Amino acid sequence: MNCLICKGNLEHKLTTFMTDLDGCIVIIKNVPSLVCSQCGETYYDDDTMEQLEKISNSLRKVVTEVAIVDYPGRVA
Repeated sequence: MNCLICKGNLEHKLTTFMTDLDGCIVIIKNVPSLVCSQCGETYYDDDTMEQLEKISNSLRKVVTEVAIVDYPGRVA
């Protein structure tokens, strides 16, 4: 599979996902990703995106400013 932006090769890596949900910063470490070796663009498969959305939405309900968590099933 190639990068949609630069056509570089994609490599499996663990990355950090960050999002701002209405003023709540959510950081999820060790996320399985595909990263372009040329431009660094990051891609997630459908299952990973669904899991990231679930984690982010659950943290939005309990955290007021910042949350840092590990992706489930990964050992840091």
